[in-house]
Amino acid sequence: MDYITVHFNLSPVNETVSDVLAALLADSGYESFSACSDGLLAYVPAKLFSEQQLKELVPDVLYGSGITYSWELVPGQDWNHEWEKHYFEPIVIGEDCVIHSSFHTDFPVATWDIVIDPKMAFGTGHHETTSLMLEYLLEDKVEGLSFLDMGCGTAVLAILAAMKGASPLLAIDIDEWACENAVENCALNGMSQVEVVKGDAASLSGRAPFDRVYANINRNILLADMAAYKTVLKPGATLFMSGFYVEDLPIIREEAHRLGLSFVDFKQRNQWCAARFTH
Repeated sequence: MDYITVHFNLSPVNETVSDVLAALLADSGYESFSACSDGLLAYVPAKLFSEQQLKELVPDVLYGSGITYSWELVPGQDWNHEWEKHYFEPIVIGEDCVIHSSFHTDFPVATWDIVIDPKMAFGTGHHETTSLMLEYLLEDKVEGLSFLDMGCGTAVLAILAAMKGASPLLAIDIDEWACENAVENCALNGMSQVEVVKGDAASLSGRAPFDRVYANINRNILLADMAAYKTVLKPGATLFMSGFYVEDLPIIREEAHRLGLSFVDFKQRNQWCAARFTH
């Protein structure tokens, strides 16, 4: 699959502007983002790219930062090289988890050593939402518990859950490219017991209930699909959600309360948020 890389140049560079841009673009089919020295790199399947849409979506100035951009086509077979070239460095989560790619040779020794070759799937641990969910999972006791990774991207959450003894495990993503990458990453880590399914919340129909559901997507999809998540939660099970801003937490909590889910707590980093609910 060919992709378009859009390079946003911000003047001055502003992390808040980068986050807002990522949120806007995520709703338009952009699948992954990485920070760069002068702004943001965004990646979208070539078949979904529209320069006219980009002009209409992205303002010239946002929160005091001027925005210019350029784009280029990158053939699918070059993605590993692109990720190696652009800012995917080993990352340590908490005190005992390291995430690195198969091409990395210098990384810390950790209890949980996860190999991710991300290609274009979201979820290396660098984005705040992924790192927050990983922190929750590192704290969570999941051995022997059934586990759902909704919007799995690279399947990094499902892989860590498998390493921690969760079973059975299901990872779902709407994007075929992400599902292929999820399968590859599970194999890289020797965690082929993770079932990877292409689909959306409708794919949960008829599934046995889970002890843990982790959903890292975006606010609108979480709000639309939360009822479906509840249908596959065992009594007393836990739902973790991320992919939204702290300012969106009240509306997430309101929908969860309407569905009979109880708010437990939340984590935040910068303006991003992850929250825990029980059934």
